[in-house]
Amino acid sequence: MKKELIQHVSDESFSQATASGLVLVDFFADWCGPCKMLAPILDALATEFEGKVTVAKLDVDASPKTSTVFQITSVPTLILFKGGKEVQRFIGLKDFETFRKNIVQFM
Repeated sequence: MKKELIQHVSDESFSQATASGLVLVDFFADWCGPCKMLAPILDALATEFEGKVTVAKLDVDASPKTSTVFQITSVPTLILFKGGKEVQRFIGLKDFETFRKNIVQFM
């Protein structure tokens, strides 16, 4: 069985999941086409940065409180957190190298 490298977070688990280290959170929705296109990129990022960066997903429909706090108005939106603080935001579908380059600068 393949190890799941992407963590699923919710309103209840979000604060704990992003409290320490470097965490990339994908704010997504099941009905979002570009969000589905992003899945293999997130898998590749989770694999490349395993043990160094946590990659997480938060369903905006299932977790509206956190989505509101971070003013998520479109999906996909990805936020990179370092030590619980937002350090970078990506809105829309981006390529692997864009994410990789931005993550590395905060390591």
